[in-house]
Parts: sequence; C-alpha cells; structure tokens
Amino acid sequence: MQHHEAPRPLVIGHRGAPGYRPEHTRSAYELAFALGADAVEPDIVATRDGVLVLRHENEISGTTDVADRPEFAGRRTTREIDGSPLTGWFTEDFTWAELATLRARERLGALRHASASFDDRFPIIRLRDLFEIIEVAADEQRRLLRMVAEFKHAAHFDAIGLPLDELFQAELDAAGWGRGDERLIMEAFEPTLLDRLGARGIRGKRVFLIEGSGAPWDLVLEQGSGAPKYDSFVTEAGMLRLAGRFDGVSVGKARLVGGAKAKRADAAGAPLSGAELVDAAHAADLEIYTWTLRPENSFLASRFRRGTARAAFGDWAGEFGEIIGMGVDGVFLDHPDLGVEARRATPAA
Repeated sequence: MQHHEAPRPLVIGHRGAPGYRPEHTRSAYELAFALGADAVEPDIVATRDGVLVLRHENEISGTTDVADRPEFAGRRTTREIDGSPLTGWFTEDFTWAELATLRARERLGALRHASASFDDRFPIIRLRDLFEIIEVAADEQRRLLRMVAEFKHAAHFDAIGLPLDELFQAELDAAGWGRGDERLIMEAFEPTLLDRLGARGIRGKRVFLIEGSGAPWDLVLEQGSGAPKYDSFVTEAGMLRLAGRFDGVSVGKARLVGGAKAKRADAAGAPLSGAELVDAAHAADLEIYTWTLRPENSFLASRFRRGTARAAFGDWAGEFGEIIGMGVDGVFLDHPDLGVEARRATPAA
C-alpha cells in the first residue's frame, strides 16, 4: 500500500461519525472513513476483566440501553470519578461478555434525530475491533489511516487495578501494531499517563489534552490544590515546558474561537487564545489539535449561529474555515465530510 503525507489539518472522526450514527459503533467508524476522515478517535475505558472498550465515559447509561435492562438493574451505583460523585452504570462493573449484549444509543439524540434513529441497532465494540476496522478501510482506500486513542480516567482505573497503559500495550502487541507506529496518536487529559505510555516504548505521537478549566486530575491527586491549572499550559512558557516531553497539545475550540476577546499573553502570562495560541504551540515545536467542530447552532460560537433552532446547521463553514486558517494540525469533527469540505475550501495558513 502506498502512503502519502496526509493533508493538513488531519480530519479526525470524533468517536467515528456521530453526526450520522451512534458514537463508537462499528457503523460510525466505517462511515467516518467512507466520508474521508484521515483518522478516528476512540475513547478507551476498561471492563472488569481487563478488556478495553470504546465508550465516551466509563458511565454508560447515556450511550447504551443498560438502564432498560432488568438483568443489570442491580449494577446501578454511585462512584466518585475524578473527584465528583456520579450515579449510573460503569464499565468496570461488567465483563466484556456482559457489555457485548448491550446496544448503543446516540448521546446527543435530542439534537440529532437522524443519528438517534439508529439507536439500539448496533452493539458496542472493543479496541481490538477498531484495529481491524482501520486496517480494512486503509486497504480498501489505499491510504494511510490513523487512530487517535484517547484514554479516559486513567488515574481512576489505576486505582482499581486496571492500568490503561499496560492493557493498551497488550492490545497493540496482539493487533500487530508493533507498540505503535505512524498510524498511532495517543492523547489524555492526564499527563502522567502519557509519560507512562512513552516509558513503555510505545511509538506514536503523544498529545496532551487541555481542558477549558480546572486542573489535570492525576496532578490534583499528587499535588492537591497546588496542582497546575490547565490554563497554565496555554501560555508561551507553558508550551515551552511541554516541548520535548510531548508531541502536541489539543485544546477545546472555545480557546480558538471563543466569544471573549483574547487576552494577550503579555498580560502577566494570561492564557493565549486564537491564532496566538496556535503560533505559540508551533514555536515550541508542538503540534496543535482542536475539538470538537460541530455544525449545529447549539455548538457554534455565537457569531456563526443562524436562526434560533438549536439543531439547525449554522455557518459551520465560516467557523471551521476560521479555525483551519489558523494553521492547526488536526480537527476533531462529528461530521467528517464537513471537515474535508472545509479543508478543501480553506487555504492552509
């Protein structure tokens, strides 16, 4: 198979193509590649028996039919996840054989009736299934296709004896991905987990996810209230501290096209935003990705909304084009075809 350098930015199907099919299903991932995605992004959590499954969170009542299954009613519980109590059904309380009986549902069904029309039709899948989906699609399309693996709640899973880095390494070995290669990008909100993936010798880019507020939970556990805030990483100094440690950062799109006027960095190390943030990442030799580009008014920055219907598409081409024009290296989208279209229409920065 011939490989060519992927165009920039990478168009990444966020959990597949959940604008059209329930997220993290085989159908959503296959459709993402059919619509032109260069990569797909699975969220990785673990079962009680150590199988890595693809779900937005370890709490699964919002994305499966588990709450309607009388045989699992007794599994409903309240657990502390990253410092906050959460009630529901958690992957770590199920074996893979049990989870395999569940059916997926669209998380944003109230907004996305088309995707929700596929509710209860598809099973949930494992990480090992996605390796195969990517390989088949790459062979069919004769192009390099990637996985952007996001690790969810690593410190939580560590504490209950399910270390995601160790389980992931075993899955890579079993899939013949050689502990990573050019097809693999790994990301997490917890920098400790990214360090551990690197220490395991897993090849592939490592990208630090930067939330809009708060602090990384692994660092909070370690340092308490003194833990560095996410905002401290999106300054010129913060980017330089990450240089050499990781290959890139990934920020929520509000940091690029948020409503508030960007504060300049020289205001005593205030967080950067917009094109200044992109430029600072590149100056530190870091790639920069952004999430999640969505076309519905509900998710667009206010100046790109059109009309009052929350589910209606606004000026998505305007917002996506503005972000792509800043020179980002990758964009996460629920509708990968719109990302391909926006990239085609926007001259590279």
